[in-house]
Amino acid sequence: MNKSLISLILPSFNEEKNIPMIYEAIHNQMEPLSYNYELIFIDDGSQDHTLESIQMLASAHDQVKYISFTRNFGKEAAMLAGLEKSKGEAVIILDADLQHPSSLLPAMVEGYEEGYDQVIARRTRTGESPLRKALSSTFYKIINQLVDVTLENGIGDFRLLSRDVVNDILKLSEGNRFSKGLFSWVGYEEKVINYENVSRQEGDSKWSFSKLLNYAIDGLVSFNTKPLRVCFYAGLLTLLLSLGYISFIFIEIIRTGIAVPGYFSTISAILFLGGVQLLSLGVVGEYIGRIYNEVKRRPHYLVKDTNIHDTKDQFTQQ
Repeated sequence: MNKSLISLILPSFNEEKNIPMIYEAIHNQMEPLSYNYELIFIDDGSQDHTLESIQMLASAHDQVKYISFTRNFGKEAAMLAGLEKSKGEAVIILDADLQHPSSLLPAMVEGYEEGYDQVIARRTRTGESPLRKALSSTFYKIINQLVDVTLENGIGDFRLLSRDVVNDILKLSEGNRFSKGLFSWVGYEEKVINYENVSRQEGDSKWSFSKLLNYAIDGLVSFNTKPLRVCFYAGLLTLLLSLGYISFIFIEIIRTGIAVPGYFSTISAILFLGGVQLLSLGVVGEYIGRIYNEVKRRPHYLVKDTNIHDTKDQFTQQ
């Protein structure tokens, strides 16, 4: 009896030292299971010897596949490429930096065997700075009041997806992808497994504060238009306050005559209205920029090298 296939997708950017270790860690966990498995490494335009490390593994192990991008297209594009090329009846996404513990793989497969279409790993915030914990907590409290999906603190891309979920994710062709939201949007039965936060062993984190901020903005504007509604309400409130202020000044002129306007009231009004207008333009610009990118219909990534030549997905629904 043929074993079922599980695909593991590993986005990799400047992870040359971690590639051999993550392979061994995954192999040790997957080998005892009653499944065949394939590892799909996505070299996201690495500037070190990540690709060479992956190619060495691929030459020695048939289950190791790889896709190398022409440049750094980002983790979202890397995950999409892996999902598109995967052939497993279930797919597991995990980072190549060893911060997603491979020891959870058997439990994730067990959850899949129990009938769950998404088995999600949720990490604690152990070891993070108090500032980062506070910022993360605040972000999730705010974003869940605004977006149309539910995002949980500590839940990211480390998860198992059934083939049905993968096929539905691949139907979503938007250029500006926010996978954490897409995974929540498609639904299906979920099981959550908790694990302790793991510190990186080799290399540096790829997530700077600016990248985290941009990621937060992407999440905010990808799944709702409420910021546009906020701009509308802010404009309406500003208009009402301005009309009230004008009415008040008009009544004062009738009562006491024309007075010389003060510098403070003038500059305050200019700065306040200017700030509201610029903020509103910025929010509108975020949406217009995304429309502009969607209309261009550029590919999500370009492939420089790969050892995956049969791109037909035998499980894809027709």
